[in-house]
Amino acid sequence: MSRLTPTTLSGAAIDNVRNAILEGELPDGERVNEVHLSETLGVSRTPLREALNRLVSEGLLTFRARHGYYVPPLTLEGFEAEYGIRPILDVAALKLQGLPGAETIDTLKALNRDFLAAPTTTGRIDVDDAFHIELIKDCGNPVLLTMIRQQMVRTRRFEFAYLREQAHTTEAADEHAAIMAALEAGDLDAACAALHANLTSCLDPLRDWLRSRPTPTKG
Repeated sequence: MSRLTPTTLSGAAIDNVRNAILEGELPDGERVNEVHLSETLGVSRTPLREALNRLVSEGLLTFRARHGYYVPPLTLEGFEAEYGIRPILDVAALKLQGLPGAETIDTLKALNRDFLAAPTTTGRIDVDDAFHIELIKDCGNPVLLTMIRQQMVRTRRFEFAYLREQAHTTEAADEHAAIMAALEAGDLDAACAALHANLTSCLDPLRDWLRSRPTPTKG
């Protein structure tokens, strides 16, 4: 984790700690050592606390009174609860929106190319999120869009595990292409079905990955 400049302490601390969780630098079940973390990041305890509380709201940390902050374990139960929501929300948003215009489809195609070309897992997830938001951005329901963005954050640790493999990235890009092909053909139902397939194709691989992991340590 890089040291921070004084001008963007809280925001940069959020980014640094978030990335440390996503990349496993702060592993499952681990208690956050605030003294060590503030020294590592070069920030005082106040902006660090602000960052940690923000990450609690994102579901990336939990707080226990008199014990502190912990990285919640990645569990099969948590995965099933979190991941079952996106296919419902995103498909509902696409149905609300209807068929997008040619300019949006061109943007989606460019994002899918960027998705395939992204050199890092974090970059792939960022572009994948941008693709899905672009797909439904004109659904007309800001509450629904906010819920989808929140779920993107809450499931990001699972996405990181899935998209670190290039084969899965290629599969996801092909699924994106199927969504766009249906949209270009004017078939909203087929596009919704392809979107649902895209958001559920990772389920079995991630279940297998979670089952194969050691039981996380509880703080």
